[in-house]
Formats: sequence, structure tokens, C-alpha cells
Amino acid sequence: MDISRFKIILIFLSLFIILPIGCTKKETGGKTILHFVTWKPNVPGVWDEIINTFEQEHPDIKIVREIGPHSSTAFHDMLTQKLKNKSKDVDVFLMDVIWPPEFASAGWAMRLDKLFPEKERRKFLESTILANTYKGHIYGIPLFIDSGLLYYRKDLLQKYGYAPPETWPELVKIAEHITKEETRQGNTIYGYSGQFKQYEGLVCDMMEFILSNGGFILDPDTGKVGLTDNRTLEAIAFVRDQIIGRIAPRGVLTYQEPESLALFTQGKAVFHRNWPYAWKISNDPAKSKIVGRVGIARLPHFPGGRSFSTLGGWQVGISAYTDKRDAAWTFAKYLSSERVQKLIALKAGKAPTRKKLYSDPDILNANPQFEYMKDVFLTSYPRPRTPLYPSISNILQRFFSRAISNPTTPLKNYAIEAEKEIERVLSLQLELENSK
Repeated sequence: MDISRFKIILIFLSLFIILPIGCTKKETGGKTILHFVTWKPNVPGVWDEIINTFEQEHPDIKIVREIGPHSSTAFHDMLTQKLKNKSKDVDVFLMDVIWPPEFASAGWAMRLDKLFPEKERRKFLESTILANTYKGHIYGIPLFIDSGLLYYRKDLLQKYGYAPPETWPELVKIAEHITKEETRQGNTIYGYSGQFKQYEGLVCDMMEFILSNGGFILDPDTGKVGLTDNRTLEAIAFVRDQIIGRIAPRGVLTYQEPESLALFTQGKAVFHRNWPYAWKISNDPAKSKIVGRVGIARLPHFPGGRSFSTLGGWQVGISAYTDKRDAAWTFAKYLSSERVQKLIALKAGKAPTRKKLYSDPDILNANPQFEYMKDVFLTSYPRPRTPLYPSISNILQRFFSRAISNPTTPLKNYAIEAEKEIERVLSLQLELENSK
């Protein structure tokens, strides 16, 4: 074969090699493709609207959305696997409020200090900015805030002459009386519905019981683990003996937010613990049988204690490995904007992180509970802020699940085991910090 003929063959082959790349660009119209990784939403139509509006206003950017599991724990596993592999199919993602220290320490989330300056951060609720800050740097933009609430059937409490309970024992007493009377009248109903499956939501629910009894999981000042503290054990035993299988069906051991809320909105529970979004669904005629009959209150506490609500919420993060930083920031900034947060508040019932929106008449008309809940949001209690929190959470999930699922649980023994596991994780964190 002569040289000239060999060159012609090489050129011909090279056309086939580059042709698929050319076709890909043509198919996308030359747009910048942004990969947005998010969980399965409760109100998917809102997110369709958000994405469609952004693409209309930014015709040079195409959002490719990957929807992960609804469970925060399962979504975390999926997302971190991608980030560990420096995957190029993650540009922008949502982060649970407990993840920024981990993502920052691992180098997965991009620092936003210059893009998200102090002047802009002051427009957000202080607790949400703190949650996104690690070692003096900001790694996420707050999207919406969550805080645990007690939902109740105000029609049933009024019918039997009760005010919303202030203590957990009082809640049990009211629930037992109402369910007994309603069952006698042919209306089968449970007293309580919450999130008790082995996942992150279980940690949130149990922390509220524990703190409201004066117990603790991890002392932020001393680093001491408190699972074997008598007040902690009393609160856990109360859930096991007074809630599970007594005023709540044993099925709650498999419930996350959607399942527990469904029981309430179908008129089958007197009391229900959930986040602010549940208000919107509970009063939607297309999704609820108890519209107009729902009340909200602070979560109860134990006698001598005070009410606590777990700080929750989601943030927008940008992958440290993205090669489309400008487009990614444009999209992230849009997601956390006033108008998008207002849309999410109006159509999904999620509480905004921007202070200004708590005086917005449209939002307060649609979500009157937000005005009442702002003080709760400001004083909500965070879960342990550590890069190794996922490991600690996994231990807590297993411990709490074992502790409340069986009336004959050797609670103190399980607590000792879990406490030792957490102490080992904390010692590892100390070693890592000392080695840097």
C-alpha cells in the first residue's frame, strides 16, 4: 500500500471516529449540558416548572435531571458514589442539611466564597448559612428549611374537649381516649403516625424525643456520647412501649415521610409528626380527606423538659469536579432565588430560607403556619456537625431501629454497643484532623 493511499484511509477512519461527537452536539443544539442530581420530590410538578422556566430563560443551557431515591440515606449513597468517582454526570446537586461538612472535607463540593459573598448570605436565615459553612468556607446555598411539627386533627380534639398536648404522656392519653371512642362509633383510627423506618428520618424523630427529656446524643461542647444517659434511655423506652404498637400501628416501623403522611391524610391518625411541607398536602382536596380539619403545634416534651425540633432542609451544591462552573453557578443561583423559593413555598409547602419571604403576603396566605414557625426555624436543633456524621448516623439508625422494634429489647446493652461504635468514629475523626 502506497503512502498516499494509507493517508486517505486514515482520514476516512478519523471521520467515523469524530462523527458521533459531532452528532451529539447537533442533537443538543450546541447547548451546555448540566447534570442535576436530585431526590424524588413529593410534588414533582413544581420541579418540572422550575426546570422548564430556567431552560426558557437560558436557551444555551440544557438541564439533564437524574432523580434518585426519596430517602435521604439512599440518595446520599447514590450521590457520594458519583462524587467519589469524580463523575462528570454530576454538576449541580441537592444536599441534606447534614452533608456540607462531609462534602467539604472530602473535596466534593465547590467552595462558593467568592460567588456567594457575605452580603448575599445575610439575606438567609442564620441557621441555614451555618449549616453550609465548614471551617470558615461556604459550600452550599440554602434552598428550603425544615423543622419537625406536630400535626393533629383539630376537629377530633375539639369534639372531645382537648387542647393540643404539651407533653408526650399527655399526647398518649388523648390519643388513647379519642381512638377508643371513635372505634366504638365505627371509625377505626390510630393515635399517632411518624417516621420510624431505619433511615435518617428515624434519627430526626428520635432526637426530638430524647432532647425533650433532657437527654442528648452528642454533646457539642464536650464531645461526650449520651446514648447510655438515663434520660436518653427513658425517652427511647417511651417510644418503644408507649408509641410503637400502642397508639401507632406497628407498621410505622416501615414508614418514611410519604407513608406516615398518607395514614394521616386518609383520616386514620389523630396526631402526626412531619415537616412543613405536609401542611400543603394535608389541605389539598385531591390528596387529603381531612382538608380544613388540620391543626399544627410545637412538638411535645416530657414533664420538666422543653420542646425540641430537628433542623432539616436542603441546599444546592456544585460539584468540585464540574467543568461547567459558570453554567452550574447560574443554575444554582436561580434555584435559590426569591422567585423559585416562593414557587416552592406556594406549590410544595416548603419553608423558604430567605428572610424577606416571611413577610410575603402570598406565601403567608397559602402557608399561615410559616409566620408561626419562623421562630421555631431559628431555634431548631442541628444534628452533630461532623464530616463523619453519615457513619454516626448509620450507627444511630441501626441502634434506634433495634431499640424500638421489640418490647423485650436489652436497651442498655444496645446503647453501650452503639456508644462505643460512635466513640471509635469520633476518635478516627480526631486522628484525621491531627494528621492534616
